[in-house]
Amino acid sequence: MFTGIVTDIGEIATVTPGGQAGDRRFVVRTRHDVAPIAIGASIACSGCCLTVVEKGADWFAVEVSGESLAKTHLGDWAVGSRINLELSLKLGDELGGHLVYGHVDGVGKVVAMTPEGGSIRFVFEAPSDLARFVAAKGSVAVDGISLTVNEVKGNRFGINIISHTQAVTTLGAAKIGQRVNLEVDMLARYVARLLEHGKS
Repeated sequence: MFTGIVTDIGEIATVTPGGQAGDRRFVVRTRHDVAPIAIGASIACSGCCLTVVEKGADWFAVEVSGESLAKTHLGDWAVGSRINLELSLKLGDELGGHLVYGHVDGVGKVVAMTPEGGSIRFVFEAPSDLARFVAAKGSVAVDGISLTVNEVKGNRFGINIISHTQAVTTLGAAKIGQRVNLEVDMLARYVARLLEHGKS
């Protein structure tokens, strides 16, 4: 379980084939203190919950299945790619964003970026099957970042990214056309499910 509050921008140090055909192993360099992170611990990597399988002084390794590579943009990662990191939530930690599970629902993309005062108005495009779960003033996780939706038009939604968020996440270097991992708010999923059930 995570909050969508990014705690470091990691960098992909190596990419190699994983233990099974189609899998991939990534070594991620981080500024986090790796010593207390247990082997088997979960870390959100640009919104995808991954398991630490090995670690060193300033790095940890994860293995990603072919299924996860296909359903997220992790398959795009190469040496030098920068990714958002968040350690798993501990009981008693502050819930600064919203409850994020690290289960990516789909891949969207950045379709517009417009300066607006001290922020940048991003417009993201979501896959049509996910767009119905995105609501104005609701929450969504974009590459693991907890964000509040300003408006929704069809399968596109707008969010203002303040300068602090640009500085401490990968959105500060985002480009139009870039793919992003999306996780919709679980509450929205449950509400939609209840409404569908009520109609049957």
